[in-house]
Amino acid sequence: MSQLPALPTIVVTSGEPAGVGPELCATLLDQTWNARLVLVGDRSLLERAAGRPLEQTEILHVPLAAPSRAGRLDPANARYVLGTLDAAVDGCRAGRFDAMVTAPVHKGVINDAGIRFSGHTEYLAGRCGTHLPVMMLVGGGMRVALATTHLPLSRVSAALTAERLEAVLRVLAADLRGKFGIAAPRILVCGLNPHAGESGHLGREEIEVIEPVLARLRAQGLRADGPVPADTAFLPERLAGCDAVLAMYHDQGLPVLKHASFGHAVNVTLGLPIVRTSVDHGTAIDLAGSGRADPGSLRAAVGLAVELCAAHRR
Repeated sequence: MSQLPALPTIVVTSGEPAGVGPELCATLLDQTWNARLVLVGDRSLLERAAGRPLEQTEILHVPLAAPSRAGRLDPANARYVLGTLDAAVDGCRAGRFDAMVTAPVHKGVINDAGIRFSGHTEYLAGRCGTHLPVMMLVGGGMRVALATTHLPLSRVSAALTAERLEAVLRVLAADLRGKFGIAAPRILVCGLNPHAGESGHLGREEIEVIEPVLARLRAQGLRADGPVPADTAFLPERLAGCDAVLAMYHDQGLPVLKHASFGHAVNVTLGLPIVRTSVDHGTAIDLAGSGRADPGSLRAAVGLAVELCAAHRR
């Protein structure tokens, strides 16, 4: 008699202790998952957020550095937040967990503690020794990846080198194959400038950077279309012909996806040796402790992590 495959183990970090993360994590316990869940955080904090003891819940206990109150940010707990991430990453890399899901953290309060921190994506890449992480959001029937992430708009053009763009496209294609199980992914690539530069009259990045990279990769078998004007990239007929859209910068691609799916979209970090998904929203300090925070995005992030684990096992 063949044995049923073991359920994947998904580790979920509880995020900023003063934000909505702990209470959102508690809502995960109200449904049945096709996975084993392990929550990471201070046990007392999680039990307070749940409003009940959690004896039957697997918790990887990381103690708070200072008492925490919903809605009150405290830089003293910045190291605690990073400690939960470290525990989850270490467990994934050691094979104890099959994927990690992250509740939101507050970049500002971590920086206020004197720790340089630009976001989950960059931090996890550093912990995993990954040179180039790629941020992709999934939702509303779309997958939207970013060629650059958390940069001021004034720095995007300089950051968009041929070397970076080629590397991002290779990571995107590789993880669409390896993590999403798409054998021959089709990628739609946005231009940087309005009208994709309009033959150089509105900018030359398309001519000097994007087009040569796409031509070179297409010659090697990559299925990439573009550069296309970003204002028409998300038309239904274009989306129907691709598996992912690559936007050149954060606010070029994500407003469309979040309009279609906010509260239920999932952030996926590509290029890591582990599976990592996350919510599409911040810590919602103003809602913390109110019981009104929408758990949809965190539930979707766990659901996608389970799907990716299943795809990887096939």
